[in-house]
Amino acid sequence: MRTPAHPRGPLFGRRAEIRRIDELTTAARVGEGGVLVLRGEAGIGKSALLEHAAQAPGFRVVRADGAEFESELPFAALHQMCVPVLARLADLPGRHGDALRVAFGLAEGTPDLFRVGLATLALLAAAAAERPLLCVVDDAQWLDAESAKALAFLARRVGAERVAVVVAVRPPGAGALAGLPGVDVDGLSDTDARELLAARSHVTLDEQVRARLLAEARGNPLALLELSTAGGFAAPDSSSVPSRIERGFQARLADLPAAARLLLTLASADPTGDPGLLWPAARRLDLDVATAGAAAAATGLVEFATRVRFCHPLARSAVYQAAEAGQRYAVHRVLAEVTDPAVDPDRRAWHRAQACAGPDDDVAAELERCASRARSRGGVVAAAAFLDRAAALSLDAGKRVERTIVAARAALDAGAPDAAAELLTVVEPVALDEIRHAQVDLLRGQVAFQRHHDGDGPMFMVRAARRLAELDPDRSRECYLDALEMGLLVGRPGGVLDTVLAAVRSAGPAPASPDVLDVLVLVTGGDHRAAVPLLRKLFDDVDSPLWTRRPALAIMLASEMWDPHAQAAITEWLMKTGRESGSPLVLRLGLAQLASQGALTGDTGQAMAAIAEEEAIADAVDGPPMLYPRLHLAAMRGRREEALALFESATATATAGGAGQLVANVHWASAVLHNGLADYPAALAAARQATAHGGLSLAGAALPELVEAAARTGNPAEAAAALASLTERTAASGTATGLGVAAYARGVVTGVEDHYRDAVEHLGESPLLAYRARAHLLYGEWLRREGRRRDSREHLRTAHELLTGAGMEAFAERAAKELRATGETARARSARTADRLTMQETHIARMAATGATSNEIAAQLFLSPRTVDAHLRNIFRKLGITSRRQLRNQPGLDG
Repeated sequence: MRTPAHPRGPLFGRRAEIRRIDELTTAARVGEGGVLVLRGEAGIGKSALLEHAAQAPGFRVVRADGAEFESELPFAALHQMCVPVLARLADLPGRHGDALRVAFGLAEGTPDLFRVGLATLALLAAAAAERPLLCVVDDAQWLDAESAKALAFLARRVGAERVAVVVAVRPPGAGALAGLPGVDVDGLSDTDARELLAARSHVTLDEQVRARLLAEARGNPLALLELSTAGGFAAPDSSSVPSRIERGFQARLADLPAAARLLLTLASADPTGDPGLLWPAARRLDLDVATAGAAAAATGLVEFATRVRFCHPLARSAVYQAAEAGQRYAVHRVLAEVTDPAVDPDRRAWHRAQACAGPDDDVAAELERCASRARSRGGVVAAAAFLDRAAALSLDAGKRVERTIVAARAALDAGAPDAAAELLTVVEPVALDEIRHAQVDLLRGQVAFQRHHDGDGPMFMVRAARRLAELDPDRSRECYLDALEMGLLVGRPGGVLDTVLAAVRSAGPAPASPDVLDVLVLVTGGDHRAAVPLLRKLFDDVDSPLWTRRPALAIMLASEMWDPHAQAAITEWLMKTGRESGSPLVLRLGLAQLASQGALTGDTGQAMAAIAEEEAIADAVDGPPMLYPRLHLAAMRGRREEALALFESATATATAGGAGQLVANVHWASAVLHNGLADYPAALAAARQATAHGGLSLAGAALPELVEAAARTGNPAEAAAALASLTERTAASGTATGLGVAAYARGVVTGVEDHYRDAVEHLGESPLLAYRARAHLLYGEWLRREGRRRDSREHLRTAHELLTGAGMEAFAERAAKELRATGETARARSARTADRLTMQETHIARMAATGATSNEIAAQLFLSPRTVDAHLRNIFRKLGITSRRQLRNQPGLDG
């Protein structure tokens, strides 16, 4: 336990915070776990509140302290927290135990971050089986990125466990913890500050001095107590409170013997607090450890016990910063010498690097090896830090450039585009050949894209492609393809895509045979008739179909061809590959496609389950969920208020992120929604926006919406033009789905019955129920307007049954309204299982209905088995059933 700078006593002015902590621990004691994040500046009293939490009766306490010097070592803090309960590893399923062993360096392999999070949950839940468990985490702003993500994952999933998590963090804090339940710990009121000063200060203060201390401390308890030790004779200070606290700590060093100061500096440079390192290192500095240790401990800054602990992180920082550069080099040198290179090679290398006053190629090479080890353990942040320092220590200019480029790439992989951009600014152009120039351009393009500098990213890619045109033609074309794919995601409105296309066309065709770049030039140029045969060749490549190399692009092109069978094949490959490889990106893309496929085929339960699983994985890897499958489902379900709220949120997200493709999804979904609601003016406005700038996938899919909306609002010329464009695309592809959709759109424009009949016939072969049902609906509506009520009823009844069964409520109501106009009352819609359950509950219910155990469901959704059981109890209550067996009889749960 950290030794306090001042004696512990009752907490003043923290009634609200104490109540929140007590409520958390009380709930966790009975299996309703949770998390509380205490946010506040240094010295504000967060650590004191953590100590209050640790006194909760009946709890076993495990701790982790973030350390500034360890913030780049992967899973360091998580390991610290789990060490006391690692004996429970044997109780976990094999894959969970293996995940933690790899993460903690106890076994070879590459850690899977979301498996590590789930394994940590399982480990702590197992430990909590004996008695409630309290996880206390201090200084979370210094947690390594991997530990912070695992902790956030854990904190969001302990609701059914006897586990409480209390975290203290300084603003702005650890990003992964943002959004967790928390409380801001503010300064004490004047009254509470006076009570604290009276209770803790050992110096008699007159009222004038007391008033000034209160004003300068601004309610910060540690500042108040540190300033009071000067008896009120310190000069007024306008600097920040943490700075004043650090200077207060440094003031305690003034009269210390040089040996004691050096020992304190040595202790401040070692974040492990391991006496087995400190005392041997001190002896290498020829320190009298007994005398120096007694003098250092007398300051109250540090405690030398089974662990070496500073009274506060600011005290450690103050001591380290107060040391002269030469002293810091010396203490890091001896710490490197006493650190076992076999047991802890990375920390040894880091100390060696900190001991360097100038370039050192040997140390740089060692850091490069550390980066390789860190990356193999999933520590991309650590790899970037090691490589950055290695570049700085490189004497050889070529090595320095090479290491800087690799460090920038690692920073990008770690999700730190600003750090990558900063690294690239120091790369000297004169030291670059054309290959390295191209590498830098590619990295700058990726940086620009991640930073949402929309137009810059693709253009850097184009620049790289031009540099490589003569040196490596194949890689050059890949760069052009990267630029084009990035341009498609950014969208066409800003002109970026057109600029990229012009550059691509200037590169000419592939030297051997047409490739995907040639196909994209044809498709984006509107020449579908020439593009489709080439595209089918790419899709039918037995050895390497397009989707195995560019899955996201293949999905857009399959949609452009109106080919649901190709889309289904891509989805099947993504799901299989994602499950087998464990790749979060591939699996999430597959689940998103599965959800969109469910929305169009009328399997709402499948769509909701896939969305729930994708969101679970996104949460596990600390990323935003994919929004477009939710947009597709909302458009098809047709619930106005629910859909409009989602559209507004998605538009804000897309605008902030420069995601033109997501904006196009919103416009398409809005057009579908409003056509279903028979709000044709709104559908027309949305469809115009969706088709205005061309592009792949959504522009073509929005054309039938534009035809219908334009025709219904008295814009026949616009409807005819949209029909011509749709016909060109669908005729080129020749699929039953495309031909059927074009046929019913043609019927809307011409009013010729044979076109409606063709649509029904073609779409009878399509797996996409949404379009098949709409063909019957449009034909039935036309027949009723022609006065053929008896003929219309058959098609309207079919449409209503299909749409109702699929949960497409807006279109179903259109069919019901038309049926009523023929004199027939539509059958009342029965309650559907998916209407009563959340998306996550739908997924759990579907899995349980097929016989999956709670453990299997928990593993797939990254939950604990107890949480799954809690969800099942809620599902049974909502559905009015009492067992898993009864789930099999619920509609929509047979997938």
